[in-house]
Amino acid sequence: MSTRITIELPDDVYQRVEQFAHLANRDLSSVVAESIQLLIPASHPNSTATPAITALDDEEILGLTELQMEPEQDARLSQLLDLQQAGQLSNPDSSELQTLMQVYQEGLLRKATALNEAVKRGLIQPLSE
Repeated sequence: MSTRITIELPDDVYQRVEQFAHLANRDLSSVVAESIQLLIPASHPNSTATPAITALDDEEILGLTELQMEPEQDARLSQLLDLQQAGQLSNPDSSELQTLMQVYQEGLLRKATALNEAVKRGLIQPLSE
């Protein structure tokens, strides 16, 4: 199933996409769709649906501003990144690394959004002050 959308792109971006599609002998819409798929990963399959940050109470927002990966996941992520840097990452390890990076990125995004909401609500001072 797919959904049709209409977007406006800056002329220079459109020209780059159009040129790439021509060089790759592909249609423009498939290049744009694939680019979005690569840029925005799917949610982690084990993650549960989370409520919008704005729907949370002040205490929950403040809790999310302290969000960190589980220590075991963080240690494993560091280990896998070390293996990757050393060029010793196996295919199963690569898959695990991708999953842990997604968990990390989703948590970081949630934490940043909570920090923004906490500042808006006056729960904390802006970080730049």
